[in-house]
Amino acid sequence: MAEDLLLDVAGVSKRFPGVQALKDVHFRLRPGSVHALCGGNGAGKSTFLNILMGIYPRDDGTIVVKGQEVRFATPRQAMDAGISIIQQELSSVLDLTVAENIYLGREPRQLGVFVSFPEMNRRAGALLERLNFEIDPSLKMRELSLAERQLVEIAKALSQDADIIVMDEPTSAIGEAEVERLFDTIRLLTSQGKGVVYVSHRLSEIFQIADSYTVFRDGQFVGDGLISEIDRKGLIQMILGVDMKDEFIKTNTPDDAVVLKIRDFSRRGQFQDISLDLRSGEILGIYGLMGSGRSEFFSCLFGIDQPDSGTVEISGKPVKIRKPSDAMDHGLALVTEDRKETGLVLTGSVRDNISMASLPSVCNFAFVNQRKEQSNVGRMVDFFRVRTPSTEQIVRNLSGGNQQKVVLGRWLLTEPEILLLDEPTRGIDVGSKREMYGFMSDFAKQGHGVIMISSEVPEVLGMSDRILVFRNGRMVGLIDRAEATQETLVHLAA
Repeated sequence: MAEDLLLDVAGVSKRFPGVQALKDVHFRLRPGSVHALCGGNGAGKSTFLNILMGIYPRDDGTIVVKGQEVRFATPRQAMDAGISIIQQELSSVLDLTVAENIYLGREPRQLGVFVSFPEMNRRAGALLERLNFEIDPSLKMRELSLAERQLVEIAKALSQDADIIVMDEPTSAIGEAEVERLFDTIRLLTSQGKGVVYVSHRLSEIFQIADSYTVFRDGQFVGDGLISEIDRKGLIQMILGVDMKDEFIKTNTPDDAVVLKIRDFSRRGQFQDISLDLRSGEILGIYGLMGSGRSEFFSCLFGIDQPDSGTVEISGKPVKIRKPSDAMDHGLALVTEDRKETGLVLTGSVRDNISMASLPSVCNFAFVNQRKEQSNVGRMVDFFRVRTPSTEQIVRNLSGGNQQKVVLGRWLLTEPEILLLDEPTRGIDVGSKREMYGFMSDFAKQGHGVIMISSEVPEVLGMSDRILVFRNGRMVGLIDRAEATQETLVHLAA
């Protein structure tokens, strides 16, 4: 019955100049349920959520919230109607504190005028403690890691006591332990009759937490149903519109030659005594919980930070990497975990972003050979099948999967021997993930080496030849592919 629904969306459409973003979509959310909104990049999910939150007006259709038809003109109206959102694109104000970010625009006041900072810190601290998020509410946001900022965004949305909570990629930047805490919170919310709209490219999470699903593809409603009545393969087929036989593409085979040898690598307070051998043709996975030192290890290996001790050999020769340009000169390339913060110049074009790391190769003295630059960029756009109207398109306007391809194109132009990939499939859809896996296998098959950090256990198990497990900055296990299981990895990392 419609009157039993928290949210009833029928026939909603939205057109932008030259693009039909949504056409006659439907969505229903019941009290006490988690409803997964599924679809690839460009499926219309973000447009739908922007309409729901009052950011875009709809052209057609109806939206009924708790029995009342609504037409929100601002996000404030949506919030007042009992809808909150955890956004995929973090909206933190970096120079404000954690508490100030959580209660921005809703600050507790004395005498109705003056902001009560002690009360705001107290409320924020109690909320974070209730969620089991170990974050000091008085810290400024810029002092936090990406994962900690994501947790603050989650706390901010949950502080609004909404009946409908939209979670758009809420786990994209947090680790396994934090995901479990979030899921515990979601179960508590639904037990109170609240409804959650859950958007994630991590299908394992959808099958773990959601009760029902709706699939959009190319801006249109494809179908919906109960999670208990569909399997992973069937959901992928609905999302892509084609039958995908194998989710992971793995065709590489390591040999005995060592392309990278690291011994006793340490940086005080971050990681200690890391030793590994990366073989030619190998994909070496690194798994660990948030704060285990994985990304910090990459930063030192690539010369962004400096280790306190340890040695590095590449193809049998000792090397000193004091800055990223040294790493590039020795054949290393790094795809960072946060492409928007550290991987891309979002206001730059596709051409600028792809060519920036290899500009010396297309320069004659102080001048850029633009024809050669454009040829190189076009080759990468074609190779990675970047969906863009032109190489002058601003990168911010691309989907997450295409942005990640731009980052890969930049590094491939440097002709690397070793790829360091930190969460390479974060925030991209299942189709783009499969393309990423194919690229990784092909790169390794050419005799190169890949080290991949991932928080997704199925991805680590599906793509790695060996798996290195980090815990509290230390290496606690190195497991061969044939012996690795989800239980083993989680046990070692916890």
